[in-house]
Amino acid sequence: MNLVANDEPRLSELGEDERRARFEQLQQRLGASWSAMRLNEPGESIVVVPSVAPDRLEASGAGVQAMEERFLFMLLLLRQPRLRIIYVTGRPIDEGIVEYYLSVLPGVIPRHARARLHLVATGDGSARPLAVKLLERPRVLAAIRALIPDRCRCHLVPYTTTTDERNLALALGIPLYGTDPQLLPLGTKTGCRQLFAEVGVAHPLGRENIRDLAGVVEVLAELRAAKPGLAEAIVKLNEGVSGRGNALVDLRGLPAPGSSAEPAALLQRAEAMAFEHADTRLDDYLGRLAQAGGIVEERVTGTELRSPSVQLRVTPNGEVELLSTHDQLLGGPSGQSYLGCRFPADYAYAGAITADAARIGAELARKGVLGRFAVDFVVAREPSGGWTVDAIELNLRKGGTTHPFLTLQFLTDGTYDPATALFTAPSGREKHLVASDHLESDLLRGLSVDDLFDVAVRHRLHFDQARQTGVMFHMLSAITELGRIGLTAVGDSREQAESTFRHAERVILEEAKPRQEPMLPGV
Repeated sequence: MNLVANDEPRLSELGEDERRARFEQLQQRLGASWSAMRLNEPGESIVVVPSVAPDRLEASGAGVQAMEERFLFMLLLLRQPRLRIIYVTGRPIDEGIVEYYLSVLPGVIPRHARARLHLVATGDGSARPLAVKLLERPRVLAAIRALIPDRCRCHLVPYTTTTDERNLALALGIPLYGTDPQLLPLGTKTGCRQLFAEVGVAHPLGRENIRDLAGVVEVLAELRAAKPGLAEAIVKLNEGVSGRGNALVDLRGLPAPGSSAEPAALLQRAEAMAFEHADTRLDDYLGRLAQAGGIVEERVTGTELRSPSVQLRVTPNGEVELLSTHDQLLGGPSGQSYLGCRFPADYAYAGAITADAARIGAELARKGVLGRFAVDFVVAREPSGGWTVDAIELNLRKGGTTHPFLTLQFLTDGTYDPATALFTAPSGREKHLVASDHLESDLLRGLSVDDLFDVAVRHRLHFDQARQTGVMFHMLSAITELGRIGLTAVGDSREQAESTFRHAERVILEEAKPRQEPMLPGV
């Protein structure tokens, strides 16, 4: 199917129903394309479009570019000797960053890999989704199509899937490895609570489909009636990610549940909800709640709380694969913002969250979901030493734990065993990682990418293929303008990965400190 051929209408001329029909037809080719990539035959290729919807943290062009470059771990797939990768960004990628990734490819000549890598930039560094920029530029789309050797052995790899990524797949004439946008409501806060209930997976007490402040107050009263001692509740916007869009309501010191004074007190508390991002205004938040909806649920408490996640994928053949477990590292004003992760998750509850995630994954596959997704949990330690498990979110996209894990997998060629919750390299050694979403400091603005490489080499931080331990960096282009980088530390044990990460963090920040300048002669 070629939507730019003379006998075909242009994408802009198609109605929504026709686009959906053509997308379904195009997706039927994905299974063959997926299978062909594993045969090491000529013509294999993927088009990587790491399009993100910028928010407050990525409001600048540099922030968006850094998020797009976070997907550069995909370059490690060039270890497949016949695979061609077409990697698209808004701004051009510095060649030194490309060389950095190719330098760690095991068993591959970097020049050979570079010849099979085609970098395409839109020339637009604005803070808008990359897919939108591409759809505005038919000449860039034509250049991408010309780089695809065989469309029957090619597919589009996005970061997330919206109607823009779907339309991009149509414009390129290649199937999309991702969930049909029609199914994205399953991944909203409302959709995932409904799904958890449908498959019988435990989740926090609460209610979905909330649209206004009156609805928030109503659910708060219900929660207090069910749990009179409840200290806090959380309001979540349907489209919020990484804790953004969450707000905390303090329920301590209120009139008795069901009393005449309770409604007014609850309204006052709801109006004073504490947003995860302090610069959020109540009016703006309620406007977003009215537009997209949200949920209100209890905040799970305990003497010790953790937030693990399970990563899965549904292949084009309909198989559900349990890929990994992580312990998420959270922070922010109320501990709901994603900061990084440890892999694998603690063995004490890895089996329980994996079992729940498998049930969720099976239902998602039945509904037609495709590609990678993650289920987030909150676990609380019981007095007996065990853990209670509640599912809290479903992310129908790649996320903050995707690139650290796939980097580890591509570097080591190891495998994760869901039964033991262990990741093992072919050598038989366990592998663990600790990763930051981003390390940020004004000090880092004084470093260039080459300066960072110099620090990594001098202090032996760089990932060593012989030992299969060390540090890999990501979001490198943000270092000078934003003072921000990401890093993933790999070790043979949880303790070694943690130690490597902390050591790298200390060294980089120390090296970034301004050096004392020598005094000028005569001063």
